[in-house]
Amino acid sequence: MYSRCGQLVSRLVRGSAATGRRRWVSTESKKYVAMWGNGDFGRLGLGDFSSQWKPTVCERLKGENLSAVSCGGAHTLFLTEDGRVFATGMNDFGQLGIPGIMDHTPEPCEVAGFGEKVVKISAGYRHSAAITDDGALYMWGDNSSGQLGLGKKAKNIVAIPSIVDSLNGFHMEMVALGSEHSVAITENGDMLSWGAGGSGQLGHGHHPSILSFLKSSREYTPRLVRTLEGVKVRKIAAGLLHSACIDENGSVFLFGQRTTDKLGFAEANIVSSPSAIKLPSSQQVSCGAYHTCVVTRGGELYTWGTNENGCLGLGYKNLARVPERVEGKLLQHAVSEVSCGWKHAAAICDGNIFTWGWGGSYGTFSEDAHSSGGQLGHGTDFDYFEPTMVNFGQSVNVLHVSSGFNHTGAIFIYS
Repeated sequence: MYSRCGQLVSRLVRGSAATGRRRWVSTESKKYVAMWGNGDFGRLGLGDFSSQWKPTVCERLKGENLSAVSCGGAHTLFLTEDGRVFATGMNDFGQLGIPGIMDHTPEPCEVAGFGEKVVKISAGYRHSAAITDDGALYMWGDNSSGQLGLGKKAKNIVAIPSIVDSLNGFHMEMVALGSEHSVAITENGDMLSWGAGGSGQLGHGHHPSILSFLKSSREYTPRLVRTLEGVKVRKIAAGLLHSACIDENGSVFLFGQRTTDKLGFAEANIVSSPSAIKLPSSQQVSCGAYHTCVVTRGGELYTWGTNENGCLGLGYKNLARVPERVEGKLLQHAVSEVSCGWKHAAAICDGNIFTWGWGGSYGTFSEDAHSSGGQLGHGTDFDYFEPTMVNFGQSVNVLHVSSGFNHTGAIFIYS
């Protein structure tokens, strides 16, 4: 199994005169991907299962000009400039979308079956998605809660990319995957959601009934978020039990499970319809397990939610019920992008990456390279309560970052 993938990647790196698919670009402009954190099941794509506590370039994709990386639960997706998708890591629910790989692979293999070139990717906890150039949405992986949007009769595991037929006629612009739910927007700014909705994370509101306990909270096909009709949504995010979006005016809306001192599923802790959050005009949002980060149009970073392991970057561990601005070292920089993992986060500031939150193993650094942490990229698995810059070992310009359950990836060019 591994030798087949290794041969495939090797051919892609060297280029193939027969296929002519490799696109040659100058060394100065070529984009690379660096990975770090937990290496279990090969989610880092480095050819083995070793964890990495500092950014490590994925050698098997060096021959590709990469444009995006998306880190999920225990798998990772990669997207090239010419619209090809690669996947690595865990495949127990078919989340890699590659036939013939039973449980996992430690190195990236190409995902096939898309009608057009892929322009957007997203990795959830155990499911995956891609949007093609013609606006079609493909999904694969775990479908036990309907999170693939393929209809009630679809199988619980879909191991190859499958087009979401119910969205025919729509041009999809963006998709974001949570733990067991999915959200997406069309090019016109309409927002849809599907999958598990028991905590209000789909934004469809509740329909009180004496028999409501008999009703399923799942949506098996994409459903329009009616509360946002007439609002043009431009950015979206999905976490464990909540979702968020930003409209064309920079307003932020949140729905799902509230931030609480003791996390639970009580009705009072659920916001089932999009609720506006008081923030400066915003341009990007990311949802973690129980925390949320927003980048404003002025380059400021605001965070709120549970603060386990310092994942809010505020310098302490207390819960934050309302958005608070992250200060410290970030005051010296304009933030352009943020990505939340399970209990950690990463932000791009002036071409550098800052990370904070859960380091992994609470200091039980493992010499045999099998620590459960390292996702902060600082060379240890300690928690960091304030944003700290990641050292790549040489001068780089980071273009994109993605945080998974306990691993992180970044697209960069050498500067």
